[in-house]
Amino acid sequence: MGEFDNKEREEVFSKKVRAGKRTYFFDVKATRSGDYYLTLTESKKRLEDGVFVKHKIFLYKEDFEKFAEGLNETVDYIKSHQEVVEKRYEYSESDGIGKYQSDDFSF
Repeated sequence: MGEFDNKEREEVFSKKVRAGKRTYFFDVKATRSGDYYLTLTESKKRLEDGVFVKHKIFLYKEDFEKFAEGLNETVDYIKSHQEVVEKRYEYSESDGIGKYQSDDFSF
């Protein structure tokens, strides 16, 4: 048993997506045997005490196709029943607060 066994799995790739008051992290990690899996983390600052609350989903490669199918079907349903306006977020480094402006197009 090495020191590595006690740590979180090795991170192979990471993508950070800021969206208003939330930040999403898409992290590719490797198991001991070298298989990749995805962790999707939502991080949001709690207003009452400023603590960041995180929710995490583990997604394994054998489930990618079914997960993507379900996500796409659900997003398509919403887009076909309601207007979805993409927001472009701008960040001020001084206050760390995300401000957004609405674009004129929808998907």
